[in-house]
Amino acid sequence: MRDAGALLRRAAARGTLVTASCVGTFVLAESGLLDGRRATTTWWLAAFFRQRYPRVTLDETEMIVPSGPVVTAGAALGHVDLALWLVRRSSPELAATTARYLIADARPSQAAYALVDHLNHDDPIVRRFEAWARKRLHERFSLDAAARAVGASKRTLARHTERVVGKSPLAYVQDLRVELAAHLLRTTPASVEQVAARVGYADGASLRALLRRRLRQGIREIRRTA
Repeated sequence: MRDAGALLRRAAARGTLVTASCVGTFVLAESGLLDGRRATTTWWLAAFFRQRYPRVTLDETEMIVPSGPVVTAGAALGHVDLALWLVRRSSPELAATTARYLIADARPSQAAYALVDHLNHDDPIVRRFEAWARKRLHERFSLDAAARAVGASKRTLARHTERVVGKSPLAYVQDLRVELAAHLLRTTPASVEQVAARVGYADGASLRALLRRRLRQGIREIRRTA
Protein backbone atom coordinates (compact mmCIF):
# COMPACT_ATOMS: atom_id res chain seq x y z
CA MET A 1 0.00 0.00 0.00
CA ARG A 2 2.83 2.39 0.88
CA ASP A 3 4.63 1.73 -2.41
CA ALA A 4 1.40 2.15 -4.37
CA GLY A 5 0.71 5.44 -2.61
CA ALA A 6 4.17 6.77 -3.45
CA LEU A 7 3.70 5.75 -7.09
CA LEU A 8 0.34 7.52 -7.27
CA ARG A 9 1.73 10.70 -5.70
CA ARG A 10 4.59 10.79 -8.21
CA ALA A 11 2.15 10.32 -11.08
CA ALA A 12 -0.08 13.12 -9.82
CA ALA A 13 2.94 15.41 -9.40
CA ARG A 14 3.75 14.89 -13.09
CA GLY A 15 0.25 16.04 -14.01
CA THR A 16 -1.17 12.58 -14.68
CA LEU A 17 -4.91 12.16 -14.14
CA VAL A 18 -5.16 9.51 -11.39
CA THR A 19 -8.33 7.40 -11.21
CA ALA A 20 -9.73 4.58 -9.09
CA SER A 21 -12.99 2.70 -8.70
CA CYS A 22 -14.62 0.45 -6.10
CA VAL A 23 -12.12 -0.70 -3.44
CA GLY A 24 -9.32 0.89 -5.46
CA THR A 25 -10.51 4.20 -4.05
CA PHE A 26 -9.11 3.07 -0.69
CA VAL A 27 -5.63 2.86 -2.20
CA LEU A 28 -6.06 6.34 -3.63
CA ALA A 29 -7.27 7.68 -0.29
CA GLU A 30 -4.36 6.00 1.50
CA SER A 31 -1.96 7.91 -0.73
CA GLY A 32 -3.33 11.20 0.60
CA LEU A 33 -4.34 12.45 -2.85
CA LEU A 34 -7.99 12.61 -1.84
CA ASP A 35 -7.42 14.68 1.31
CA GLY A 36 -9.55 17.81 1.14
CA ARG A 37 -11.24 16.60 -2.06
CA ARG A 38 -14.61 15.15 -3.01
CA ALA A 39 -14.75 11.45 -3.81
CA THR A 40 -17.01 8.44 -4.09
CA THR A 41 -16.48 4.75 -3.36
CA THR A 42 -18.42 1.51 -3.42
CA TRP A 43 -21.62 2.30 -1.51
CA TRP A 44 -21.55 -0.60 0.95
CA LEU A 45 -18.07 0.33 2.25
CA ALA A 46 -18.86 4.02 2.55
CA ALA A 47 -19.14 3.99 6.35
CA PHE A 48 -15.75 2.31 6.70
CA PHE A 49 -14.20 4.71 4.16
CA ARG A 50 -15.63 7.74 5.95
CA GLN A 51 -14.27 6.52 9.29
CA ARG A 52 -10.81 5.72 7.91
CA TYR A 53 -10.42 8.86 5.78
CA PRO A 54 -12.20 11.73 7.56
CA ARG A 55 -10.35 14.36 5.51
CA VAL A 56 -12.06 13.18 2.33
CA THR A 57 -15.47 14.64 1.45
CA LEU A 58 -17.29 11.44 0.55
CA ASP A 59 -20.50 11.23 -1.48
CA GLU A 60 -21.22 7.55 -2.06
CA THR A 61 -24.45 8.33 -3.94
CA GLU A 62 -22.41 9.50 -6.93
CA MET A 63 -21.10 7.05 -9.54
CA ILE A 64 -18.32 9.33 -10.82
CA VAL A 65 -16.67 12.19 -8.91
CA PRO A 66 -13.95 14.21 -10.67
CA SER A 67 -11.93 16.39 -8.28
CA GLY A 68 -8.90 18.17 -9.67
CA PRO A 69 -6.20 15.65 -10.67
CA VAL A 70 -8.15 12.62 -9.40
CA VAL A 71 -11.36 10.84 -10.40
CA THR A 72 -13.13 8.21 -8.32
CA ALA A 73 -15.91 5.81 -9.27
CA GLY A 74 -18.36 3.66 -7.34
CA ALA A 75 -19.03 -0.04 -6.83
CA ALA A 76 -17.63 -3.05 -8.72
CA LEU A 77 -18.64 -2.26 -12.32
CA GLY A 78 -17.97 1.40 -11.65
CA HIS A 79 -14.77 0.91 -13.66
CA VAL A 80 -16.96 0.69 -16.77
CA ASP A 81 -18.59 4.01 -15.93
CA LEU A 82 -15.15 5.45 -15.21
CA ALA A 83 -13.75 4.26 -18.55
CA LEU A 84 -16.71 5.72 -20.44
CA TRP A 85 -16.32 9.00 -18.54
CA LEU A 86 -12.68 9.19 -19.63
CA VAL A 87 -13.59 8.46 -23.27
CA ARG A 88 -16.39 11.02 -23.14
CA ARG A 89 -13.88 13.76 -22.30
CA SER A 90 -12.44 13.37 -25.79
CA SER A 91 -15.45 12.18 -27.75
CA PRO A 92 -19.04 12.01 -26.42
CA GLU A 93 -20.04 10.27 -29.67
CA LEU A 94 -17.44 7.52 -29.23
CA ALA A 95 -18.45 7.07 -25.58
CA ALA A 96 -22.11 6.71 -26.58
CA THR A 97 -21.26 4.18 -29.30
CA THR A 98 -19.04 2.19 -26.94
CA ALA A 99 -21.78 2.15 -24.29
CA ARG A 100 -24.21 0.71 -26.82
CA TYR A 101 -21.77 -2.04 -27.79
CA LEU A 102 -21.25 -2.86 -24.11
CA ILE A 103 -25.00 -2.59 -23.39
CA ALA A 104 -24.03 -0.23 -20.56
CA ASP A 105 -26.83 2.01 -19.34
CA ALA A 106 -26.11 5.41 -17.85
CA ARG A 107 -25.77 5.15 -14.06
CA PRO A 108 -25.16 8.64 -12.69
CA SER A 109 -25.97 7.56 -9.15
CA GLN A 110 -25.40 4.54 -6.88
CA ALA A 111 -28.38 5.51 -4.73
CA ALA A 112 -30.82 3.40 -6.73
CA TYR A 113 -28.76 0.26 -6.02
CA ALA A 114 -27.75 0.78 -2.40
CA LEU A 115 -29.23 -1.44 0.30
CA VAL A 116 -29.19 0.52 3.53
CA ASP A 117 -29.03 -2.59 5.72
CA HIS A 118 -25.89 -3.77 3.87
CA LEU A 119 -23.77 -0.81 4.89
CA ASN A 120 -20.58 -2.06 6.48
CA HIS A 121 -20.33 -0.65 10.01
CA ASP A 122 -20.16 -1.89 13.60
CA ASP A 123 -21.75 1.01 15.47
CA PRO A 124 -24.29 -0.33 18.04
CA ILE A 125 -26.14 2.98 18.37
CA VAL A 126 -26.70 3.23 14.61
CA ARG A 127 -27.78 -0.43 14.49
CA ARG A 128 -30.33 0.12 17.28
CA PHE A 129 -31.54 3.30 15.62
CA GLU A 130 -32.02 1.56 12.27
CA ALA A 131 -33.97 -1.32 13.86
CA TRP A 132 -36.19 1.15 15.73
CA ALA A 133 -36.76 3.33 12.66
CA ARG A 134 -37.63 0.46 10.30
CA LYS A 135 -40.60 -0.46 12.48
CA ARG A 136 -41.92 3.11 12.36
CA LEU A 137 -41.39 4.33 8.82
CA HIS A 138 -45.11 5.04 8.49
CA GLU A 139 -45.01 7.36 11.51
CA ARG A 140 -43.88 10.96 11.84
CA PHE A 141 -40.19 10.96 12.79
CA SER A 142 -39.29 12.18 16.28
CA LEU A 143 -35.63 12.70 17.18
CA ASP A 144 -36.56 12.76 20.88
CA ALA A 145 -38.26 9.36 20.64
CA ALA A 146 -35.39 7.94 18.60
CA ALA A 147 -32.80 9.06 21.13
CA ARG A 148 -34.78 7.54 24.01
CA ALA A 149 -35.16 4.27 22.10
CA VAL A 150 -31.42 3.85 21.53
CA GLY A 151 -30.43 5.05 25.01
CA ALA A 152 -28.47 8.09 23.88
CA SER A 153 -28.85 11.86 23.79
CA LYS A 154 -30.06 13.53 20.60
CA ARG A 155 -26.61 15.00 20.07
CA THR A 156 -24.91 11.62 20.53
CA LEU A 157 -27.29 9.91 18.12
CA ALA A 158 -26.73 12.63 15.53
CA ARG A 159 -22.98 12.44 15.97
CA HIS A 160 -22.99 8.67 15.44
CA THR A 161 -25.16 8.73 12.31
CA GLU A 162 -23.07 11.56 10.87
CA ARG A 163 -19.85 9.64 11.52
CA VAL A 164 -21.11 6.29 10.20
CA VAL A 165 -23.35 7.21 7.27
CA GLY A 166 -22.58 10.90 6.77
CA LYS A 167 -26.19 11.91 7.42
CA SER A 168 -28.44 13.27 10.13
CA PRO A 169 -30.88 10.84 11.79
CA LEU A 170 -33.76 12.30 9.74
CA ALA A 171 -31.85 11.97 6.46
CA TYR A 172 -31.04 8.36 7.33
CA VAL A 173 -34.72 7.64 8.00
CA GLN A 174 -35.50 9.16 4.61
CA ASP A 175 -33.02 6.72 3.07
CA LEU A 176 -34.85 3.84 4.74
CA ARG A 177 -38.15 5.19 3.44
CA VAL A 178 -36.79 5.48 -0.09
CA GLU A 179 -35.44 1.92 0.09
CA LEU A 180 -38.80 0.51 1.24
CA ALA A 181 -40.81 2.61 -1.22
CA ALA A 182 -38.69 1.47 -4.17
CA HIS A 183 -39.00 -2.16 -3.02
CA LEU A 184 -42.80 -1.90 -2.76
CA LEU A 185 -43.10 -0.23 -6.16
CA ARG A 186 -41.01 -2.96 -7.77
CA THR A 187 -42.60 -5.96 -6.06
CA THR A 188 -46.26 -5.08 -5.41
CA PRO A 189 -49.15 -3.61 -7.39
CA ALA A 190 -49.71 -0.97 -4.67
CA SER A 191 -50.47 2.52 -5.91
CA VAL A 192 -48.12 5.42 -5.29
CA GLU A 193 -50.59 6.80 -2.72
CA GLN A 194 -50.65 3.47 -0.86
CA VAL A 195 -46.86 3.23 -0.86
CA ALA A 196 -46.60 6.82 0.35
CA ALA A 197 -48.77 5.99 3.35
CA ARG A 198 -46.61 2.95 4.14
CA VAL A 199 -43.46 5.06 4.31
CA GLY A 200 -44.79 8.08 6.18
CA TYR A 201 -45.68 10.58 3.46
CA ALA A 202 -49.00 12.38 3.26
CA ASP A 203 -49.46 11.97 -0.49
CA GLY A 204 -48.01 10.46 -3.60
CA ALA A 205 -46.71 13.77 -4.92
CA SER A 206 -44.33 14.11 -1.98
CA LEU A 207 -43.08 10.57 -2.50
CA ARG A 208 -42.61 11.12 -6.24
CA ALA A 209 -40.51 14.20 -5.56
CA LEU A 210 -38.41 12.37 -2.96
CA LEU A 211 -37.74 9.39 -5.24
CA ARG A 212 -36.84 11.64 -8.15
CA ARG A 213 -34.45 13.62 -5.96
CA ARG A 214 -32.81 10.63 -4.26
CA LEU A 215 -32.83 7.96 -6.98
CA ARG A 216 -32.96 10.21 -10.05
CA GLN A 217 -35.73 7.96 -11.33
CA GLY A 218 -39.45 8.38 -11.77
CA ILE A 219 -42.13 5.87 -10.74
CA ARG A 220 -42.27 4.24 -14.19
CA GLU A 221 -38.49 3.80 -14.30
CA ILE A 222 -38.49 2.22 -10.82
CA ARG A 223 -41.29 -0.21 -11.72
CA ARG A 224 -39.48 -1.17 -14.94
CA THR A 225 -36.47 -2.36 -12.94
CA ALA A 226 -38.57 -4.99 -11.12
